[in-house]
Amino acid sequence: MASTLPSSDSLARTSAQKTRQLFGPEYTMPGPYMGQITSENPFHLAERAGLTSRIRNEYQDVRELPPALAAKQKTAAAARRKKPRQEELESATAKMIEGISQKSDTNEGSSTALALRKPNTPFNSNTPQKGSLPSSSLVRRENIQQPKPEWHAPWELMRVISGHLGWVRALAVEPNNQWFASGAGDRTIKIWDLASGSLRLTLTGHISTVRGLAVSPRHPYLFSCGEDKMVKCWDLETNKVIRHYHGHLSGVYTLALHPTLDVLVTGGRDGVARVWDMRTRSNIHVLSGHKQTVSDLTCQAGAEPQVITSSLDATVRLWDLTAGKTMGVLTHHKKGVRALAQHPIEWTFASGSTGSIKQWKCPEGAFMQNFEGQNAIINTLSVNEDNVLFSGGDNGSMSFWDWKTGHRYQSLDTTTQPGSLDAESGIFASTFDKTGLRLICGEADKTIKIWRQDPEATPETHPLEWKPTLGRQRY
Repeated sequence: MASTLPSSDSLARTSAQKTRQLFGPEYTMPGPYMGQITSENPFHLAERAGLTSRIRNEYQDVRELPPALAAKQKTAAAARRKKPRQEELESATAKMIEGISQKSDTNEGSSTALALRKPNTPFNSNTPQKGSLPSSSLVRRENIQQPKPEWHAPWELMRVISGHLGWVRALAVEPNNQWFASGAGDRTIKIWDLASGSLRLTLTGHISTVRGLAVSPRHPYLFSCGEDKMVKCWDLETNKVIRHYHGHLSGVYTLALHPTLDVLVTGGRDGVARVWDMRTRSNIHVLSGHKQTVSDLTCQAGAEPQVITSSLDATVRLWDLTAGKTMGVLTHHKKGVRALAQHPIEWTFASGSTGSIKQWKCPEGAFMQNFEGQNAIINTLSVNEDNVLFSGGDNGSMSFWDWKTGHRYQSLDTTTQPGSLDAESGIFASTFDKTGLRLICGEADKTIKIWRQDPEATPETHPLEWKPTLGRQRY
């Protein structure tokens, strides 16, 4: 006798019911289908139960915050409830002001005149941004306090030295402050006694204008360069040339010695600065990047950049001496930069171009201030430890500045030698002696002029003529 078998649908439903009764309380969330047979597809019910079980297993441990974090949130909420009345008023005022320009969150073109400025947003932010805002119309600006410049005694002409037969283009003072050297368009280098101004020696060897001089502080060497593409090393014990440095493709206009390394850096019309090993005469680096003549350069030790160059392409470049690559380019000048001056005890330097002298901070080359007032082509700059900056112009104008504030406390014109033309009044080279008390200038009238500070001047006899101004800072 054949027995009647139950249908597969009823068997599956009975199996699913038993499964839910056995495992549902532990692994699933209670639902309306528990303990009863529904008409819903048992496969869908099983799939839903499995999904519920997986969700519970995965997120059960993170349903509640850790006790430490929960306590911290509770403390913060209590502190907010105890917020001072003043802050509540400020918050209410802020909400009122923001309410005026609520549409600024959705409409980019809405007015932002009364919106509040977010922290760390610069003043005069004319670009409306979502949720930030406003112009500086409601912000009180701080008054700019101009520092008062230091008093310096005025400078006066002390001595005029004649002897060269051409423009005096280069000057260098010996480290012991006993003598100084000058190079000129007559192709000679002359050694002068600093105290008396008398001629000690004349060195001949260049076949064109001598444009750069440097005396080594650690060796009895004098280095010179000229428009004849030559860089020479003179032995001061025998007064003869002992080394030549060959490599420049055109006239060499400037050179400098590294203060601590036996390294010589030269620059000229070929637009590159070359770094030489002083003893082996090998060319270590070719610092290329300028588009025109390298007009001046300076070296410093102890801080980057160790080499700074200026060029007639209106830029100043800061160089990494180790890698031989550019660290930064200063493009603030509008015309060719002809002169550099490095402060002897600070990590700062100045650069001069036509009608513009700018002060910079090492190592990043950050702009500090302008020295405004001398409308001339600046050929030379010098600065001493007393924070006096001298600038000499192509038209014979001379200016003395306070290094800290940029105040010009004295300006005058040089006096040409009797018999010279008025056009021969340019100042081409300048340097302070090692004490900073005497200024030596090389000029177009073929003379060397030595200046000193007036020993009888006092703040009472020569008061400081300075009035604070509210001019904006120009870059």
